[in-house]
Amino acid sequence: MKPTLVILAAGMGSRYGGLKQLDEIGPNGEAIIDYSLYDAIRAGFGKVVFIIRRDFEEAFKLRFDNKLSGKIDVEYVYQELTDLPEGFSIPEGRVKPWGTGHAIRSARDVVGTPFAAINADDFYGFEAYQTVAGFLSSEADETTYAMVGYRLDKTLSENGTVSRGLCVTNHNQNLVDIDELTKIGTDDKGIYYLDGDSRKELQGDETVSMNFWGFHPSLFNHLEEGFVDFLKKEGNELKSEFFIPVHVGDLINSKKAKVKVLTSEASWFGVTYQEDKPVVIERIRKLIEAGSYPSRLW
Repeated sequence: MKPTLVILAAGMGSRYGGLKQLDEIGPNGEAIIDYSLYDAIRAGFGKVVFIIRRDFEEAFKLRFDNKLSGKIDVEYVYQELTDLPEGFSIPEGRVKPWGTGHAIRSARDVVGTPFAAINADDFYGFEAYQTVAGFLSSEADETTYAMVGYRLDKTLSENGTVSRGLCVTNHNQNLVDIDELTKIGTDDKGIYYLDGDSRKELQGDETVSMNFWGFHPSLFNHLEEGFVDFLKKEGNELKSEFFIPVHVGDLINSKKAKVKVLTSEASWFGVTYQEDKPVVIERIRKLIEAGSYPSRLW
């Protein structure tokens, strides 16, 4: 059975200033998400699940239903504030859902195979999809998951700070821990992150998670338990988020799962800020020139 690709596309792009999931960066109007789909199809994925907001539905269906017909099965699910475990309610004043763990949980009824989960607005590279597809087809099981690791210095923006999950691995290349840093930047002194008001230095060769995961469907049971625990502790905080890297770290620490860190020569880049867009357009142009992609994907 072919693996499934789950695409997290419900974010608003508040720092970016628009629906960056569908912003055109290719020569024929392609978005980054088009390149992700193209790579996933040729790597052997059989189904894609878009996790979106309901008010994105029309835009996504108009864009993808026809072009993907006959190439890959398509489903849409909605990350909604009201999608809570039994016994919980939305705290007064809460306006946004609970982050990436909550988003993946929303696909629990439509994913029945090992699956990869990605961000809609990140370019991961074909080799990464090949690597994950191989893992999902041959190694993933109820206690064995994976992630693709990238070098930190290859994932930064010149136009503002970014969030990254720093990874620690053991001698088996299994993940030991993830430290979610939310304000990583670069300047003439080097790479740093802000811990409150304190600046702390980074080397640049650290392995980071870019939210490219390989999971078995057993994850959904863990997510349910983890989300309940999270809501009990932080559910009344109006801006708290149930981060998938933090939850995966909890699974590792409790020995409920191990996570293999897959290395890849693929390039990662993304659009966090509007000022990143020209850089992404140029990098896509160079990949087309090199023969990695056709000038028209579909």
